[in-house]
Amino acid sequence: MMMNSKKNLTRFTYENAAFEGWRLCISRGGTTFTKYFPDKKYGGAQLSLDAAEDILKKLIPILEGGRRVNRMLSASTISKAEALLKKVP
Repeated sequence: MMMNSKKNLTRFTYENAAFEGWRLCISRGGTTFTKYFPDKKYGGAQLSLDAAEDILKKLIPILEGGRRVNRMLSASTISKAEALLKKVP
């Protein structure tokens, strides 16, 4: 089954990287957030995609609804987003 990249989610395979899985990458207010979801850790390509999509659904409201200072995300919003990404198993 061919799995293509989606908005904010990129598929990596052994042909083009030493990592196989999904990378979540989203930028808002001058800050970029990245988290890797390896197939090996999550039990396969579909399960790692499901985990990445779940976190993305939780992350977007934090970033979109977060406070901004001079059009940049506030430190508290960045901390909330980073805390969410660190909680991911």
